[in-house]
Amino acid sequence: QVQLVESGGGLVQPGGTLRLSCAVSGSIFSIYNMYWYRQAPGKQRELAASITIAGTLYYVDSVKGRFTISRDNTKNTVYLQMTSLKPEDTAVYYCAMDVRTSSGVNKYWGQGTQVTVSS
Repeated sequence: QVQLVESGGGLVQPGGTLRLSCAVSGSIFSIYNMYWYRQAPGKQRELAASITIAGTLYYVDSVKGRFTISRDNTKNTVYLQMTSLKPEDTAVYYCAMDVRTSSGVNKYWGQGTQVTVSS
């Protein structure tokens, strides 16, 4: 059974910094793409950032220059460093990973962690 566990969310003032972590455990053969999605109140879930197994990065325009996604393959962990946070970054942040197990390649999701940017 594959499980993704996130940590690092919380309340931060505008301009502040947070670092999210997401570690995967279980009977894993390989991990391919890693993602951070977010869903703000009343809005659809959007892809905020992603990183491929080769290290290719993607950022949604609204976070470019402020967020940094990275991965540690030795720890099966993906990170999201968020700086210069704005109130509009308030959302539930979900990590996801494309993981190969004995059942093939599937996308697995974390439970979500709340990020609130407010003074």
